[in-house]
Amino acid sequence: MNTAIYPGTFDPITNGHTDLINRAASLFDEVVVSVAASPKKRPLLPLEERVRLCESVLSDLDNVRVMGFSNLLADFVREQKGNIILRGLRAASDFEYEFQLADMNRHLAPGVESIFLTPANHLSYISSTLIREIAGLGGQVEDFVDPVVAESLRYHFQQATD
Repeated sequence: MNTAIYPGTFDPITNGHTDLINRAASLFDEVVVSVAASPKKRPLLPLEERVRLCESVLSDLDNVRVMGFSNLLADFVREQKGNIILRGLRAASDFEYEFQLADMNRHLAPGVESIFLTPANHLSYISSTLIREIAGLGGQVEDFVDPVVAESLRYHFQQATD
């Protein structure tokens, strides 16, 4: 059985993430969307909200589950009995960093392979950072995220200004 672990902060989950997860769900027996606490990145949304949004957006995929984690990825992969770390590459600029991560994870978790997928061309420019910036300035993000995510961002930024 091939279990792919797809780690990220998903702050928030975008249509680019969803595209990769849908394709991964057809390639692997199980996909574990692993939402990292990542306190050093200072995420906009709390971990529990990011997990909830991922669960909502991905609820139609039977072989996908969502879990939050705050430990070392290599340890999390072992705990979940994963044998694949799935990563997305949007642009060539992502490759160097992802290559370093893959080498380190190969050292920390021997026997676990890193596999890279690219999003569909029309989604390759979408990043969670851009979505947060647009939403924070009152822009429309519905073309880039699921409606439940757009609503959560609106609510979050409205609370910040009240």
